[in-house]
Amino acid sequence: MGDCEFIEKCPFFNDKLGNKPDQVEEMKEKYCRTNNLNCARYMVANSLGAEKMLPDLFPHEKDRAYMHIAQNG
Repeated sequence: MGDCEFIEKCPFFNDKLGNKPDQVEEMKEKYCRTNNLNCARYMVANSLGAEKMLPDLFPHEKDRAYMHIAQNG
């Protein structure tokens, strides 16, 4: 799949989110560089637009992403 189209501006990828999980580098490889379709941040950006992103959403938090999309979509 290649790199995510949002990788350059993504606060998660660019280490701008606080309270990072210990596995941040593995998450970057899994969600940002390999399969962004599984990334919670990508789901929100793709569904609602990047401007409606939860500021503290991590790629593995799909349940939060689904809830946010359902409430704002």
